[in-house]
Amino acid sequence: MPQLRLGLIADPQYADLPPNLAANRYYAKSLEKLRAAVEVFNGETLDAVLLLGDLIDRDFKNFAPALRVLEDLRHPLIALPGNHDFDVADAQKSVVRDALAMPAPYYDLVINGIRLVISDGCEVSTFAHAAGDPAREVAVRQLGALKAAGAANAEHWNAGMSRDQIDWLASRLKLAQAEGQRALVFGHYPLHPMTDHALWNAEDVAKVIADAPAAVAYINGHDHRGGYGVLDGTHFITLKGMVDGETDTAYSILSLEADRLALTGFGREENRLLPLASEADRSLSDMTFISNR
Repeated sequence: MPQLRLGLIADPQYADLPPNLAANRYYAKSLEKLRAAVEVFNGETLDAVLLLGDLIDRDFKNFAPALRVLEDLRHPLIALPGNHDFDVADAQKSVVRDALAMPAPYYDLVINGIRLVISDGCEVSTFAHAAGDPAREVAVRQLGALKAAGAANAEHWNAGMSRDQIDWLASRLKLAQAEGQRALVFGHYPLHPMTDHALWNAEDVAKVIADAPAAVAYINGHDHRGGYGVLDGTHFITLKGMVDGETDTAYSILSLEADRLALTGFGREENRLLPLASEADRSLSDMTFISNR
């Protein structure tokens, strides 16, 4: 019997716009893709549905149609923003998280004895703050330093976490351990393995999570190609982007069981069986993957 079952969606990037054929992104098609996912989720026993960023591609007006579709969910929705969600007018950037009904930029909650940690990968960024905001200048300097160092992820569409948030994350994972809980961490940006889409300080954050005995997995979106890695027995899962493809989609259902994580993929998303606990030190080559639907 699963301890926790979650619906997962990454990167719908809805917008009332023609497709970007070069990028294979069909923005306007995301409403029907979201409706199809909601219908599947509503037929399942789930504890919540998580949206891992980029509900819209741009323009604040596009939040309303996408959120209306998600209102049909019969499960609680937990949403966090991605970089595209902040591609709005400067005056609207401060209310993006309100539109997603977030209680705080980063926070945690406990469901069925499992701690869910919702991180804010957009905290230090060139896009989430209005022009002239000192926080934006901090991000500009960090990005400049990464570019000077030749970092693969030195891109304006990536971002970073502050030291305060990293310390908070470590404290919540320690609390989960003290209370005998498993923890799942969620964010928008990949942390491991390193890619050109990774959080600016991905290695530091990945180490905090991998070093925490309570941490089962970190799950994110942003890199529409998807991805997977394991670090010290902790699973790092990058979900594929829903927006990609005219008829393709991507979403999944995650089941946390006593000895494994089971990811059931729909559309382009992969199915995975990932061992936990005593099996967590098995190498990637020993892990069993279920074939795609």
